[in-house]
Amino acid sequence: MANSLRGEVVRLYKNLLHLGRDYPKGADYFRSRLKAAFLRHKDEKDPEKIKELIARGEFVIKELEALYFLRKYRAMKQRYYSDDK
Repeated sequence: MANSLRGEVVRLYKNLLHLGRDYPKGADYFRSRLKAAFLRHKDEKDPEKIKELIARGEFVIKELEALYFLRKYRAMKQRYYSDDK
């Protein structure tokens, strides 16, 4: 069971690292915070707690995707629509 959870954790880390490239404060800022968050829980052995942490990471992925989508939407809106009322 630990190996399957390990694979999920690695996949989560890679996905977050990939999403962090476009983070507004910079990729280096995001990478350092991500690494610290994962290192904080590196000794966790309880499978239920690990599953909770994975679920929290999946939530962060959804929030980042929403942030990026909103940023792209605002840029497109600003580019193609004028603010004249």
